[in-house]
Amino acid sequence: MTPRIAADEAREIQPASTPQERIRNFCIIAHIDHGKSTLADRMLQLTGVVDERAMRAQYLDRMDIERERGITVKSQAVRMPWQVDGTDYALNMIDTPGHVDFTYEVSRSLAACEGAILLVDAAQGIEAQTLANLYLAMEHDLTIVPVLNKIDLPGAEPEKYAAEIGQLVGIDPAEVLRVSGKTGEGVPELLDHVVRTLPEPEGTVDAPCRAMIFDSVYDTYRGVVTYVRVVDGRLGSRERIAMMSTGAQHDLLEIGVISPEPMPTKGLGPGEVGYLITGVKDVRQSKVGDTVTTARKGAPEPLAGYADPKPMVFSGLFPIDGSDYPVLRDALDKLKLNDAALNYEPETSTALGFGFRVGFLGLLHLEIIRERLEREFDLDLISTAPSVVYDVTMEDGTEVEVLNPSDFPAGKVREIREPITRATILAPSEYIGAIMELCQSKRGNLQGMDYLSEDRVELRYTLPLAEIVFDFFDQLKSRTKGYASLDYDVDGDQAADLVKVDMLLQGEAVDAFSAVVHRDKAYHYGVEMAGKLKNLIPRQQFEVPIQAAIGSRIIARENIRAIRKDVLSKCYGGDISRKRKLLEKQKEGKKRMKNIGSVEVPQEAFIAALSSDGGDAGKDGGKKK
Repeated sequence: MTPRIAADEAREIQPASTPQERIRNFCIIAHIDHGKSTLADRMLQLTGVVDERAMRAQYLDRMDIERERGITVKSQAVRMPWQVDGTDYALNMIDTPGHVDFTYEVSRSLAACEGAILLVDAAQGIEAQTLANLYLAMEHDLTIVPVLNKIDLPGAEPEKYAAEIGQLVGIDPAEVLRVSGKTGEGVPELLDHVVRTLPEPEGTVDAPCRAMIFDSVYDTYRGVVTYVRVVDGRLGSRERIAMMSTGAQHDLLEIGVISPEPMPTKGLGPGEVGYLITGVKDVRQSKVGDTVTTARKGAPEPLAGYADPKPMVFSGLFPIDGSDYPVLRDALDKLKLNDAALNYEPETSTALGFGFRVGFLGLLHLEIIRERLEREFDLDLISTAPSVVYDVTMEDGTEVEVLNPSDFPAGKVREIREPITRATILAPSEYIGAIMELCQSKRGNLQGMDYLSEDRVELRYTLPLAEIVFDFFDQLKSRTKGYASLDYDVDGDQAADLVKVDMLLQGEAVDAFSAVVHRDKAYHYGVEMAGKLKNLIPRQQFEVPIQAAIGSRIIARENIRAIRKDVLSKCYGGDISRKRKLLEKQKEGKKRMKNIGSVEVPQEAFIAALSSDGGDAGKDGGKKK
């Protein structure tokens, strides 16, 4: 995934640094599938950092899964030379993810830039994630360069969407640049515009060194490669550096720029973007958002904005073959090296055996991690239905954090609090009624509504995160014929009337099928899951009751009928009492068998019951376009 960094001798050491006034730092922000990576490809070709022979589509997307799905998961930085009016400039570009799950990566990338190219598809217009990223860029006081992409498409409406962008950003629609990432039309003019309009980076060369980490990846041969933006001071090769959040100190083995392959330099000055290699093998020691300084005469204060990414959605991952548990543990350890946002801890389920409770940034993050585990490590996995974190306060005042429905405490509960999101939905105005109906059924509260143009509307709702992580996005797309786009941001928590629904087989709770749901939806969940299990669990020699229960109260029931042998087949005529005697004898045997027998739930039943709840929601999360 990370380009292999060759030995120092094989590469020419570049000059120390570029003058500050000739550096321009910018990133590309957009919704998924609006052409960020394609535009980046054209820039790489135009500036000559990638020759025609080495060029391939989505050059900066290193993972197979990124290339197949056409999405960016990891931010990528690249340095490009560009000449305007005979003066050489260094352009540092960061290609950011467009999906809501990776907003944290986008915010760190924005902190490393002075400007942002706001890219909008000329055939689709502004979508929810575009707006979210635009507001993020405005919060960081970045210079916004609005650009319409894909103007070569037959369905493109540049005039209409230029007016929409102009209204949003507060500029004349004629100032919105028009480019085609596919053909390269308008891209040289865009690079000239970036040089002329973006401010040069601020920073004092004589101040104590401060550099922000905006990304870090693991390289098999060199350990952790840390991507930094130097704000103040200078970082030279072979210096001893310190991480300000942890206090850890390391020797700098190599420093350089990415163009787009790593090129060592003698150092990095204020405003420059590059990479550091210290030989550290644990990516957690290079936390995204942390500040790097020199060990001697270091900076007293770190740069603002450091925070750990918080997992939003939790799901259990269990190997189908129990003997694969050590392989799964090693696989998660290796993925953690490249993804510091991944959190996991061991978990045991009576039904599914040994596995891990894994925290994800969202449903697409869950889907990508699971797919990488199955593909790269050849694992067959079951993932339980995604759930969120609940804060439960008991009658005696004790507080319990519930990551897993099976951890829900027994006893009297005073209050349950669940995470709430601020959701933004953009759609054609004809679908307002369908969207409002869906949001109300998901316990949403309308916060406001604005018309971006005559036929496009922005709806703002507060919605429980638990309602979004199941099938909300899928239903939103189906009710709006695929035209709606969704962005959400977690915004605190609120008390809710929630209950834990247990599924009982022959009176025994099966923890894998437990769920925390709103009281109004508990009956529906119980009936649906009981009906599903009735069809999935094979018939036994005795009758098996499937029950859904809230505490000790049964709210739904299905029966799996017993397999009965025809004990009357040998009775040809004769007295009825003889037949009754045989049936009573069989009935006693079944009763005795039920007392000592246990219900065997096949693995396929778990996969089918859980995937239709959790897996599908995850797949839909990956289609936010």
